[in-house]
Amino acid sequence: MNIGIFWDAYFICMQEEVRMAAFFRFNQWIQKTFALWVVLFSGIALWMPELFIWLKAYIPWVLGIIMFGMGMTMTAADFKGVLQSPKAVLIGVAAQFIVMPGLAYVLCKAFALPAEIAIGVILVGCCPGGTASNVITYMAKGNTALSVACTSVSTILAPILTPAIFYLLASQWIEINALSMLVSILQVVLFPILLGVIARSLFKRQVESYVQVMPLISVLSIVLIVAAIIAGSKAQILESGLLILGVVILHNGLGYLLGFWASKCFQLPYADCKAVAIEVGMQNSGLGVALAAAHFAASPVTAVPSAIFSLWHNISGPALASYWAAKTPPDAIPKTSHEPS
Repeated sequence: MNIGIFWDAYFICMQEEVRMAAFFRFNQWIQKTFALWVVLFSGIALWMPELFIWLKAYIPWVLGIIMFGMGMTMTAADFKGVLQSPKAVLIGVAAQFIVMPGLAYVLCKAFALPAEIAIGVILVGCCPGGTASNVITYMAKGNTALSVACTSVSTILAPILTPAIFYLLASQWIEINALSMLVSILQVVLFPILLGVIARSLFKRQVESYVQVMPLISVLSIVLIVAAIIAGSKAQILESGLLILGVVILHNGLGYLLGFWASKCFQLPYADCKAVAIEVGMQNSGLGVALAAAHFAASPVTAVPSAIFSLWHNISGPALASYWAAKTPPDAIPKTSHEPS
């Protein structure tokens, strides 16, 4: 009888392992095909906007869930990278908040963009790096630990730097309440992250199982955010979509290029250069969407650059990662204890 109980328990464990292995494969497949889902749901949102437009009211909450999950993935090891490579982290974070806002401003002036579009382009340029950059850096065989450290530091600095830089660059187009924007970023970014960190410290065992699901939740959340904004801005996208797409492609591509060059100028290792380039080029566009929806609701097109940036960098990022991964010999992959978050 004891042998029967043993075998029953054994088969239950084996079935559980098979289910978990299948889930992980599905999770990885969803992450690898992220861009496909963004494109697919964006197309559906343009075709049938009524399916997604109601989600606009919940964008800050959805972004808060993503940030809460990010907080639960943070550990002391993430910030050891800051101490171990302070120069690389400083370069990555400084480039994030100098290159992307500066590029946004130059592009707005060069293309003489209408005020409501210019505000949106500068807004996404002033956002911190997105968590997707960690996954892309991992795929590119770059320094994932450095990417995680840069994302963490830039996100924590965002409540101060994002509204301050945005006010400096965009106030010529519209009156900006930087204090109100700071409060918004605290609500949808910093507070959820802190709650996630606290949850991890109090309920470590339960949190570990949730963290495994977090990439899937993040993909679903970002897809829904982009679909909601595109559904609510259908008319503006049909009118100005190609112009915005062109500006976004330049913004993103030049961000990768200047981030890489900045790292090379400071003589960082090749794996670090890849991490910084991806960190600079990929923005937390979900935050840009949430801020645009909260502060510029009277002009829906302001959120469109962030939505299109989310669509585009999830196409360009994997493409760039595939190129770099193919060029990197196996023995050149940096050793790190981090998996993409």
